[in-house]
Amino acid sequence: MPITLGLDLGTSSLKALLVGEDGTPITSVTESLTVERPHFGWSEQNPESWIVACEAALSRLQADYGEALSAVEGIGLSGHMHGATLVGADGSVLRPCILWNDTRSSIEAAALDDDEARRITGNIVFPGFTAPKLDWVRANEPEIFAKIDKVLLPKDYLRLWLTGEAVSEMSDAAGTSWLDTGARDWSDRMLERTHLSRAHMPRLVEGTERSGDLRPELAERFGMKRGVVIAGGAGDNAASACGVGLSEPRTGFLSLGTSGVLFTPSAGYEPAPETAIHTFCHALPGLWHQMGVTLSAAGSIEWLSQILKEKPGDLTGALGETIGEPGRVTFLPYLAGERTPHNNAAIRGVFAGLDAATGREALTQAVLEGVAFSMRDCLEAGAEASRPHQLIAVGAGARSAYWLELMATVLGVEIVLPEAGDFGAALGAARLGACAATGADPKTIMTTPPVAKRFAPREELRQAYEESYRRYRALYPMVSAL
Repeated sequence: MPITLGLDLGTSSLKALLVGEDGTPITSVTESLTVERPHFGWSEQNPESWIVACEAALSRLQADYGEALSAVEGIGLSGHMHGATLVGADGSVLRPCILWNDTRSSIEAAALDDDEARRITGNIVFPGFTAPKLDWVRANEPEIFAKIDKVLLPKDYLRLWLTGEAVSEMSDAAGTSWLDTGARDWSDRMLERTHLSRAHMPRLVEGTERSGDLRPELAERFGMKRGVVIAGGAGDNAASACGVGLSEPRTGFLSLGTSGVLFTPSAGYEPAPETAIHTFCHALPGLWHQMGVTLSAAGSIEWLSQILKEKPGDLTGALGETIGEPGRVTFLPYLAGERTPHNNAAIRGVFAGLDAATGREALTQAVLEGVAFSMRDCLEAGAEASRPHQLIAVGAGARSAYWLELMATVLGVEIVLPEAGDFGAALGAARLGACAATGADPKTIMTTPPVAKRFAPREELRQAYEESYRRYRALYPMVSAL
């Protein structure tokens, strides 16, 4: 393999990962990002902050690993999905990017979500998806809508800066409600329904294909080669799948990042929108995947840590490394609404069962259990035939052995933790960069990582957690009715 660079644009940070010729990481740097929430249900980010973060990351790599950076032949991009980045004819950003966890367009999403949309896109039109956000802009900010030249997903705005090309790829585009997901092409009908056309859309490539080359002025500025290939890349979850080498059915990963994701590849296109499971294109050509999503996973622990003014690791560490009986407090983790299986942008979280003796550990345990139960909802929403026999754990939440054992017990599936190292979206992006630079077969590059630890379901506790899960499920209709 050549030396490659993976750029992963997350909600809270941008990560740049250098990967060596042996396929293992050389080093990584991270630059923080902030999210603005000017109104209830809104979540926005300034796209220019992504450029500033990327410039800072590349400068740090140049200063400390200049020789390796100068040898990079391929760059892959990964990023948070669904964001609406609106660009004018002069290349300027017209307004802050409306992010994936923004729920303002729930009315527009409901209007778009019908049998036709589900047949074309293979998915419910969720409020977090990109298309309803554009309908909201048209209705509420018509002067901005009139100036739109291109609608770009977050990582693709970063690509525009890197290459000068407006390009996207299949895995990210599948989360817009504009893609004919089975045909892997923009749908003229869905664009028409949101008063847009193909002219407003970036060109599409597969995640392993070349989307353009690094601009010469950037290559010179950061001491890099001319003609460095930029791969199509992937949305963050498809990139994470590439990072852990998932391309076969009945495999999957459990991501415990800000949101929680249960991801399983599929060889064919098998949409089931009525379940609120996402059916998207994989970053690898000819493959698709199904994905259940809960909007607040590790984000729920982050929220609790801010309230209690303790670090997330200290909160979860106080519970130890092995689980006991479920707690008496129940938590619904709907801090930003919920996708799978409820498709409810208005629902919000709740603690139930609090008493005078409830302390920090009980609240922490309730949050971890609530997120585990929300991932169980995702598992139950999927088809029985495609249930994974094993899940690879990724994301910040995977640092907690307690949480992984809890997840294994609640899901009834073995969970494996990779050996120490970076096997997330940034590595997946770098691997896609290697495919684009060399033309190599993706299966020779997308290898699975060595396993550090396995977490089997605690069978003696399964029944107790089944009863706790039933209590969790009974809460939703009562809270929803409020």
